[in-house]
Amino acid sequence: MIHTILGSGGAIGTPLAQALTGYTKHIRLVARNPQKVNPDDELMSADLTDPAAVDRAIEGSEVVYVVIGFQYSTKVWKRTWPPFMKSVLVSCRKHNARLVFFDNVYLYAKEAIPHMTEQSVINPPSRKGKIRALIVSMINEAIEQGQPILIARAPDFYGPGKVSSTLTETVVKNLQKGKKAIWIGNADAVHQFIFTPDAGRAVALLGNTPEAFGQVWHLPTHNAPLTIRHWASLFARAFQTPYRLTVIPPFMLRVLGLFIPIMAELAEMNYQNEQDYRFDSSKFIKAFPEFVITSPEKGVASMTDKDSDSVKTF
Repeated sequence: MIHTILGSGGAIGTPLAQALTGYTKHIRLVARNPQKVNPDDELMSADLTDPAAVDRAIEGSEVVYVVIGFQYSTKVWKRTWPPFMKSVLVSCRKHNARLVFFDNVYLYAKEAIPHMTEQSVINPPSRKGKIRALIVSMINEAIEQGQPILIARAPDFYGPGKVSSTLTETVVKNLQKGKKAIWIGNADAVHQFIFTPDAGRAVALLGNTPEAFGQVWHLPTHNAPLTIRHWASLFARAFQTPYRLTVIPPFMLRVLGLFIPIMAELAEMNYQNEQDYRFDSSKFIKAFPEFVITSPEKGVASMTDKDSDSVKTF
């Protein structure tokens, strides 16, 4: 049977496709312009905002992985996420496919960020978080009705390849170019990041563990209490460039947003960067004790590998 990735080719879709080869030879990659990750991948070009296209993509699938990332805009999310999720749930039920939903932490309450667990309070302080909470409520309703679904939740991430994140844009890319790293928020707060290849391996493992369905799982994240200053220092050392970090006050996001739209979109999420950001994945570690989590040192070092893709955004 086929394992289908909706939204292939991104920061999670690519390592997930690589990891799935340990479980199946039948991998279907679905995106507007999908590209093979493995030699035998089946490619399907589709507009995933079209329910008919979603249904065609899911037909024949044993497991469906939703790792798609729509344009980072509240307006776009509000318009696309609820109908997309509805069409995925309907088609998975129709074709008897198990569903793995890759989620973020936006739905958690602001006060949960310093120590996030699967039981953290859902009370999103942002508009984007409210949309994510709506999606999860749709999934939970489907689970209650008997659909086999699991939620694989991840914190902010870093890694080789096509990684789009604040850390990438303001710290990694600048240091790669020999420029000053920039952070907007508290650079002395702890901020844990998941390594994208770890996330891909973990999502593949969960999707092939029948007893994992019906649950929320925090994906395995190294628990080193590193601050942004520590992360910037690791990247500077790896890229053999001077460690320089400029901290910009949060209000500048809104000022910059007048000229750069993406900065305005990031402003409502910056509460996460003004306090400790710890992601507890002890449930996963207890269930899968043999899973090896990549250390920050090894993860950062891998991003200098000449055989890996350069770090870039979608």
